[in-house]
Amino acid sequence: MENRTEINQLGEFGLIEHLTRDNDINRAETILSIGDDAAVIDHFGQQTVVSTDLLIERVHFDLSYFPLKHLGYKSVVVNLSDIYAMNAEPTQITLSLAFSNRFSIEALDEFYEGVYAACEKYNVDLVGGDTTSSQKGLLISVTAIGKIPEMKYVSRRGAGSNDLICVSGDLGAAYLGLQLLEREKRIFVESPGVQPDLGNRKHTIGRFLKPEPRADVIKWLAENNITPTSMIDLSDGLSSELLHLHKGSNKGLVVYEEKIPIHVETAELAEEFNINPLVSALNGGEDYELLFSVSQSDFEKIKNCALVSVIGHFTEEGGTAEVVTTANNKYALKAQGWNAFQK
Repeated sequence: MENRTEINQLGEFGLIEHLTRDNDINRAETILSIGDDAAVIDHFGQQTVVSTDLLIERVHFDLSYFPLKHLGYKSVVVNLSDIYAMNAEPTQITLSLAFSNRFSIEALDEFYEGVYAACEKYNVDLVGGDTTSSQKGLLISVTAIGKIPEMKYVSRRGAGSNDLICVSGDLGAAYLGLQLLEREKRIFVESPGVQPDLGNRKHTIGRFLKPEPRADVIKWLAENNITPTSMIDLSDGLSSELLHLHKGSNKGLVVYEEKIPIHVETAELAEEFNINPLVSALNGGEDYELLFSVSQSDFEKIKNCALVSVIGHFTEEGGTAEVVTTANNKYALKAQGWNAFQK
């Protein structure tokens, strides 16, 4: 029988000491970490970027198919993605948890394995947080802290007329991965003896369970002396995020269906679920790619970059936001992605 250690055997402070016993501090900016009333961070004259996110069981994740180690990893990286989307470098995180008594010490250890794996991969320090009890389920709050040279941050508001619209990676995969996991869950609930059939869909399932923030894109842009004029990460779907840039810049924009990058596995799975792959790419969410604009003068630099696709351009001030289909029809973009308050 698997060992199970109850949380109340350690108490709150004992639990914190247990979960952070292997927490390594690697960054010079981290002056004081876990163990005091607050962390102390010195960014040596650079500006500080801060973002926070809240993940709630049965709203943002389902533990029937989400391994705790993957959940710990994803909880960190989705916040780091917000820091990269400001053109900044993430440096520290804080992590707070609320959990019910169905979680054991061993379960929390598994969650923290994923947290520490993400911290190590992206060179960030865990410097604080909180733990408390929950009546039911698991609640996760992560705050990410980053640094950026003075006034070098990139917001959602800076796109100019004729700027190119670019996106990293491929889109729609995470949404299709979620659909596959939900289908297999329903089959299992109805027939517990039936083993899940995930069809070796490693790309789509992996994009949902273990996304990666695009640190490599930020590095490539810096190496090629390209500063985006606006940027946002793709958490709620391409259409929603395009409309954020549209509103922030007060510029029209046009994107082209044929230019939107969709992985072959995403297209195959979309056909299996009778979903238009474009709909998945526009509205699916949780891709955690970077959507950004650059000046036309950077086109020669960016056109052959394997990390990035140019999918459209901004237009005149006060213009509309449109998609042009492969049949050369135009329609207005609508935000149909994730809505945190939908019933």
